[in-house]
Amino acid sequence: MTFVQLIECRTSRLDEMNRLMDDWVQRTKGTRTATHAVVGTDRSDASHVVEVVEFPSYEEAMRNSNLPETDRIFRGLVALCDEMPTFTDLDVVRDERLSEHVVRGFFEALCAAGELPPLNDLLDEDIHSHDPMNPLDTIGLDNTRAEFRMWRGAFDFAFTIEDVFAQGDRACARWTWRATHRGDFLGIAPTGRRVGMTGMTLFRFGADGKIAELWWQHDQLGLMQQLGALDELEQ
Repeated sequence: MTFVQLIECRTSRLDEMNRLMDDWVQRTKGTRTATHAVVGTDRSDASHVVEVVEFPSYEEAMRNSNLPETDRIFRGLVALCDEMPTFTDLDVVRDERLSEHVVRGFFEALCAAGELPPLNDLLDEDIHSHDPMNPLDTIGLDNTRAEFRMWRGAFDFAFTIEDVFAQGDRACARWTWRATHRGDFLGIAPTGRRVGMTGMTLFRFGADGKIAELWWQHDQLGLMQQLGALDELEQ
């Protein structure tokens, strides 16, 4: 069962607290068991700071508490606070990840005008993208962005999301893609043709809620036919 710890304190030294947290994140890389952390300040009282830390289970939270780095950061936290921090332990009884919102936001970002957004708020740094049009998987955020830029350079396009289904750490979107061929695509010079595909994308989300893996299924043969790439073969 997912476990959440709510930490509340009062401090006027938020910048120092943030640096302390950054140091803890760096020192516990590969050993910490916390999967998600959010820090907020009270809009009516900026000295009131609340941190929400998520763990896979209570047992994992206890393992995290026993790390030497955790004890060090606790002592540093106390030194920065105006009074002793309070801790509330919560067993999660309902968890809505809002993965459908992330999926729709992902497709909106792919179609965004201007430069391709960084996507680091949506995609994991080590994302794997599986596309049947590529002989090898695309691995890593930079390589995945480069692949998306290739499509954006070749087509002016838009997605229509027909359905989104989500369960656990997976989601699946059924979509329709409509585009105008404006640039070179796999050696095919711009044709100005209006083209379209239907397809589905399966998403796997990581523990931080970002997209960690993509599987694409689409009518690539139909796309090549619409672009005229199969004309000679059909004669």
